Amino acid sequence: MVNETVKAKMVIDKEFQISEIDPRVYGSFIEHLGRAVYGGIYEPEHPTADENGFRQDVMDLVKELQVPIVRYPGGNMVSAYNWEDGVGPKEDRPKRLELAWRVTETNQVGTNEFVDWAKAANTDVMMAINLGTRGIDAARNLLEYCNHPGGTYWSDLRKSHGYENPHNIKTWCLGNEMDGPWQVGQKTAYEYGRLASETAKAMRLVDPEIELVSCGSSNSNMPTFPNWEAETLEHTYEVADYISLHQYYGNRSGDTANYLAKSMDMEDFIQTVIATCDYIKAKKRSKKKMYLSFDEWNVWFHSNEQDKEIEPWTVAPPQLEDVYTFEDALLVGSMLNTMLRHSDRVKIACMAQLVNVIAPIMTENGGAAWKQTIFYPYYYTSVYGRGVALNPVVSSPKYDSKDFTDVPYLDSSVVYNEEKEELVVFATNRHLEKPLEVDIDVRSFEGFDVVEHVVLENEDAKAVNLAGQENVKPHANGESYVDDGKLTSVFPKFSWNMIRLQKKA
Repeated sequence: MVNETVKAKMVIDKEFQISEIDPRVYGSFIEHLGRAVYGGIYEPEHPTADENGFRQDVMDLVKELQVPIVRYPGGNMVSAYNWEDGVGPKEDRPKRLELAWRVTETNQVGTNEFVDWAKAANTDVMMAINLGTRGIDAARNLLEYCNHPGGTYWSDLRKSHGYENPHNIKTWCLGNEMDGPWQVGQKTAYEYGRLASETAKAMRLVDPEIELVSCGSSNSNMPTFPNWEAETLEHTYEVADYISLHQYYGNRSGDTANYLAKSMDMEDFIQTVIATCDYIKAKKRSKKKMYLSFDEWNVWFHSNEQDKEIEPWTVAPPQLEDVYTFEDALLVGSMLNTMLRHSDRVKIACMAQLVNVIAPIMTENGGAAWKQTIFYPYYYTSVYGRGVALNPVVSSPKYDSKDFTDVPYLDSSVVYNEEKEELVVFATNRHLEKPLEVDIDVRSFEGFDVVEHVVLENEDAKAVNLAGQENVKPHANGESYVDDGKLTSVFPKFSWNMIRLQKKA
């Protein structure tokens, strides 16, 4: 075994704390796009549908993931969306041309229905407002409709729609990807900064307790990045609580070693945005710290060609339905690790999206729901990654790939839950051919022992899960043991791992 493995070391100490992890870092996203809503969370004709039309098989899988917050209703769609179309009697709601994805929106699900779904799914709502075709007025009216107790036009309208109590939605996005040429109502940094600042001012007058997310760049490859962040924050720094980051990765070239290193690009993106925020803080001599909302992230590239063939103006066509591979799951695990290592600044994150559309959960209309490969690292990290993120000192052999140098074979994050007396290590072995034998110093966790070592591994990088055919799923036969303050673990080649240790009773 010794000759066949690559060796690495890690030191984990209780005192090496990064930050308390905000549970919202395990958030997700439902946009009115493809079959995320219609045929995803909502399908009144489905055998498992409840009285509100929500699929319970999907609901069960969402609850399993323990998703703490879900962004809604977009995405690109929100930039030309009139929220009033989606409230009131369903039979009176207009069908609209939805410009972002060139489909017909039936508006059978809107604000109130989504709030009902979120409550049933044990999650909160992160509401996005339209700063593309609309602005201050629509935003303050929607907030009044959602959060004001009553006695005013919009709050009483909510009551007339059957919702006596306010929804109390506390996290709001000031538009979506407003730097993008694909966006309806694209803005310059100055235009967006001014509009977002004034919209934030009005919204805080309606409800001073809300938190606001200012739009960052649509991705780190935008030609205006990071100047967009610097210029917009000149206007929004004192009124926003977070700035957004969006990033998707793909493996079009089929280069697995390079693909698994792409979480290092995410690392650079986060560090650049933090530096830009702190520059504006210094420039303004502000005492306030700007936090990050990584409210769109995932793998997205498999479905690009199919989506070009979709007939425009249909209702809920199968758009962005990436079928995820085993290697995609490993990158997702590393992306989660990256955000946990920055939990002092990344407080909200939304895997985009939750059902059918670049999603961990897939469905057939009228049929089954199942777990994609990426479901598993998301599930384990969400459920067991609660507590304080620790900063492990890692010594790992490295490799170079096409776009990256000095890529550690061992990618990891560590979470300590003091209340549960539990220590959790999440680790990806990027080595395509050899196991990693890792010596982990856990002397500061006296009396802790391994209770579980979960492994996600597969000989086929391109293995996928389909309805009734789960080719990629974890097992709990991982090789880990503690002896005299040292945890020795073997991470199989090309694998994602979770080790849980608990204090012995």
